[in-house]
Amino acid sequence: MSFFQRVFKNVQSQAHSVMDQLDDPIKLSEQGIRDLKKDLQGSMRSLAQVKAITIRFKKDSDDQKKLANDYERKAMLLLQKMKGGDLQEAEAERLATEALTKKEEALQRAGTLEKDYEQQKAMGDQLQAKVQTLKETITRYETELVTLKARAKTATSMRKINQQMSNVDSSSTIALLEKMKDKVIEEESLAEAYGEMTDASTTLDEEINRTLAETSATETSDSLAELKKKMGI
Repeated sequence: MSFFQRVFKNVQSQAHSVMDQLDDPIKLSEQGIRDLKKDLQGSMRSLAQVKAITIRFKKDSDDQKKLANDYERKAMLLLQKMKGGDLQEAEAERLATEALTKKEEALQRAGTLEKDYEQQKAMGDQLQAKVQTLKETITRYETELVTLKARAKTATSMRKINQQMSNVDSSSTIALLEKMKDKVIEEESLAEAYGEMTDASTTLDEEINRTLAETSATETSDSLAELKKKMGI
């Protein structure tokens, strides 16, 4: 079951009064992711603390091992001094024995610290795996949320469009278009009629002007003939 399915089932299980306040699943999902991120931050702090303890155990264990080696080296030096005659046998053996006892104590502490280190390391590895899983889960949920937002936006837009289309009265729209068509045809007819009237008026004026021009030309020709006769031409 995905994160969002769990969220929706959780919402469905709430009382109606709570449902009224949580009516937006996207906001609820965003809050859920924010809560997971807080959990991730807490897990990261815990992981850092476990790793710090693990590192400390490892360092302390190594230090005890070095201390044990140092006690063994000192015991060997004491025996060498005894062999060289620089230290009495009883005193050398007593001190060497004490050094070897210290060595064993250091090795025991190193062993205990080594076990603690292994336990802490195992816990750290488990916690590291859980932290990584939580990171991947948050990333996946964020991707799903982006997809959910896009789908919700598209669905809302489609709903609005379909709602608008469902409110359109097809019969009244067709009647309105037919009425507009008749009006356009009427306007076109009137425009054509006025055009014909304009053409007719222009033709009449041209005919009158042409007749007057012909008469004027005839009168000019007669006057010229009379003048030429008077001059004997």
